[in-house]
Amino acid sequence: MLNTIAYQFVKSVNNSLRLQQQVRTKYILKRKYEPPLHKINQKPRLMRGRHHIYELVEDTCVKKPKNIDVILKTFVEGVGDKGDVLSLKPTFAYNKLLLPGLAAYKTEENIAKYAKKIEEKVEAKHSSPYAQRTVNMLERLVLAVVMNKDHPWVIKPWHVKASLRKAGYICKEECITLPKDSIEGPDLTKENKEFYCTITINNVETARLKCRIHHWSTDPSERLPYVTEHWKMPAEPLFVSAGATENAKT
Repeated sequence: MLNTIAYQFVKSVNNSLRLQQQVRTKYILKRKYEPPLHKINQKPRLMRGRHHIYELVEDTCVKKPKNIDVILKTFVEGVGDKGDVLSLKPTFAYNKLLLPGLAAYKTEENIAKYAKKIEEKVEAKHSSPYAQRTVNMLERLVLAVVMNKDHPWVIKPWHVKASLRKAGYICKEECITLPKDSIEGPDLTKENKEFYCTITINNVETARLKCRIHHWSTDPSERLPYVTEHWKMPAEPLFVSAGATENAKT
C-alpha cells in the first residue's frame, strides 16, 4: 500500500516538473448532423453516433502565414538598402535577416533609429538592391566575342552588346567602355585571347567584364575546331601590359 502511494507521488511530481512543449495547432470543425433540441426545463436528448461526426472547416497548420514587416539595418544584396521597410515571408525574414542582425521588426522606434539620413542618401553606394548582384554575375562571366574570320573588323561597343545579349544580358552601348587600344582583325594570333571592358550600371556601379575573341566563318570548311567549355581553358591576355596588371591584381 505504501509502495503504491509513494509510486503515485513520485509520478505526479515528475509530471509536474516535466517541460511541456507548446503545440500551435488549431482545427476548426463543424458537426455534420446537428443534434436535436430539447424543450426548456426538460432533460436533453441523448446524442447518437452520427452526432459525433465532424467536418473539417479549416486547418491552421497548413494555412499560409502572413508576411511580417521588417526594417533593414544595413544594405543587403538582393533585398534592399538601410532604412527600407519590407514585407517578407516569415521564414526568410527570421533566418536571413532577423537572426543575423541585418534587420529589426518594424516599430516607430526602429524606423526612427535606422532611417537613412540625408547625407547617407546623397552618398549612396548602391543604385538598387540587385545592382551588386549584377556586378558579381558580370565579373564571373567569360564573354565570347565572336568575330568574322573572312572580313576586316574593329571591335566596337555594339559587338560586346550583341555578345552580352546572346549570353542573356541586356546592356546599352553607352554603358560599355572598351580598352584604349584598338582591337582589329581578323587575326588568328588573337584567337582565344582575352581583354577587359568596363560595364557601368545605373551610372553608379562598374563591373570589369572578361572577354575572349573567337573567329567564325560562314564557310564550314574554314571554321576553327569547336572548343567545348572554352571558359575553363587558360587564356593569354590580348594586351601584355594589361595582362601583367591583371595578374598583379589577382
